[in-house]
This record gives sequence, structure tokens and C-alpha cells, in this order.
Amino acid sequence: MKILAVDSSSITASVAITEDEKVIAEFFMNAGLTHSQTLAPMIDAALKSSNTQPKDIDLYAITTGPGSFTGLRIGAATVKAMAFANNKPCVGVSSLEVLAYNSSIESGLICACMDARCDQVYTALFESNGGVIGRVTEDSADLITHLTEKLKNMDKNVEFVGDGSLSCYNRIMASESSDKYSILPEYNRYVQAHNIARLALKRYSAGEFCTAEDLELNYLRVPQAERQLNERLSKSKR
Repeated sequence: MKILAVDSSSITASVAITEDEKVIAEFFMNAGLTHSQTLAPMIDAALKSSNTQPKDIDLYAITTGPGSFTGLRIGAATVKAMAFANNKPCVGVSSLEVLAYNSSIESGLICACMDARCDQVYTALFESNGGVIGRVTEDSADLITHLTEKLKNMDKNVEFVGDGSLSCYNRIMASESSDKYSILPEYNRYVQAHNIARLALKRYSAGEFCTAEDLELNYLRVPQAERQLNERLSKSKR
């Protein structure tokens, strides 16, 4: 099965084409450009370099959130258009769950953190048992201070991953310096598209897929523009 996997949920962008469990092509970008500038050329490069046509793709996979509202929309619009045009199924996976698969720890907790601004992160905990990763908590938006206080009460080693991980790691180490906390190297803190494909293959095999029309995003929070509109409407009714 050939899978095209796409991520545009944060400041980075990643695209991969896999066949079963083999990575055929993968591109990653962290140059500060917008996803509208980088995503389509990356997909085109992945297809051309692997001698793959869009019709050859059996499954389209994408991170559906949490993350950047604009980035998620750009990625979803691109993938849905391709899947719809080629009448192929889609699988959406959590950005945080994909991040957890960057970890290589054999035993301990993995704290996936994505920058949500305003001293907040999108976060979820996962646990590695013998290298097998399982979810511990659901995806949520939380204050960094709240997250670090929760982690202090846990008696397991914790590894941080994600573009919000450095802020969380520095905060907890400033108040409780301990070798039970670690952080992945900078180059390994971001979503890697081959891990999207890896999770998508599992979901597809379990019958967890959908049509392009039914693919939905998970923002966790109301977009800022909508929050501001609701605030204005609320004030006007007073």
C-alpha cells in the first residue's frame, strides 16, 4: 500500500511517501516560510523523485491537529483535494501522537508539547513499555505551569518532544532539576511524516479511515478570530 503523508500543523512542514513500512521519499522544511509556499512544492517533489503519480497513492494521511489553525487548514485542503480527485480514502492522526513516535526510550513517559502561544501548549502524555507506545492522556490545551506541576507528581522518567518542549523542559528544570527529565535533540522534536504514514497504516488496517469529505480537523481551541467575534457579540448584548 502506498501512502502519502502530510504535516503542516506547526512551524515545520513534512511530506513522505511510503509503501507498506518502507519509506520511499521524505521531505522536511523548517525555513520559516508559510505552508502555502512550501507544502505543494514538497508534495510535487516527493511524487516526482519517487516516480509516483497521484493515482498510484492508495491512502492519504494527515495530521488533523492540534496545531496552527492556518497550517491545519492548508494541509487538509491540499490532502482532501487530492484524495477526492483520485477517489482514495483518508486517515487523520493526532499531531501529538505522531510526535510521540519520535521517541526512542524503552521505558517511561513521553510528553508531547506543541506551542499554543500565551504560555500554553497543546499536550498529551504517552508511555513507552519496551518501546511499545501507548496513550496515557487525551490531547488537551494547558498552561505550561499546570502541565509541569502535573509532571512533578509522576514518579516515572519523562521525555519531552515537540516545538513547545523546550519551554516546558526549561520551566520544570528551573524549579526541580532532576535527571528524570530529558528532551529530544532539536532536530528530532518535530513531526516526521513517515511516522504519520506508520500510524495511518495501522488505522487503515483496523478499518479506521474515511472519505475526503468526512475528514475533520481537531483544533482543541476555538480559533482566535472566532473568539474575538464572540467577545464582541457578548459585549454588544450587555
